[in-house]
Amino acid sequence: MVRTGIAEQIGLFASGFALWTFAEYVLHGWLGHASGGAATGLHRVHHRDPHAVFTIGAWLPIAIVWAAAVAILGWTPPTILLSGIVCGFALYETVHYRMHFRLPGSAFERYLRTRHLRHHRAGTNVCIGVTSPLWDLIFRTEPPAHAGPALSVAPLTGRTNVRLVLSFHYLRGAGR
Repeated sequence: MVRTGIAEQIGLFASGFALWTFAEYVLHGWLGHASGGAATGLHRVHHRDPHAVFTIGAWLPIAIVWAAAVAILGWTPPTILLSGIVCGFALYETVHYRMHFRLPGSAFERYLRTRHLRHHRAGTNVCIGVTSPLWDLIFRTEPPAHAGPALSVAPLTGRTNVRLVLSFHYLRGAGR
């Protein structure tokens, strides 16, 4: 087993987090908008109804993969890297929820919310990154700051799609 120091562990975790931001950009931009596959259809639901804000179908598989990796490999470089990716996904889910259902608590949060609402309103080929503008800047999908409408949108109210997992509604129809 390879032993790593705390600095290496922090670096691996941060690298995993950075990998998540790239994965988020690719998953959202290509699978969510460009590919035309099943993920595109699921993502269109969110664009039609932003209350469907969570990627609930990914939570359990991600948790299982992470737990299995830790159980099999222990706290090793691959699991530390994976932990950074998983934490990036968890942050994405939290930030995405807040963008739709809460007023921004900081200037950075206001910036991210404005970008994301611009993505919803002005075009799905801009502002693809949800938790970071980095890949939009690199791949030139970040519009100029002054482009697009000024966005002053009240947060959503009502329930999110997370209730679909917590209510186990899909099990009630299994016997029909």
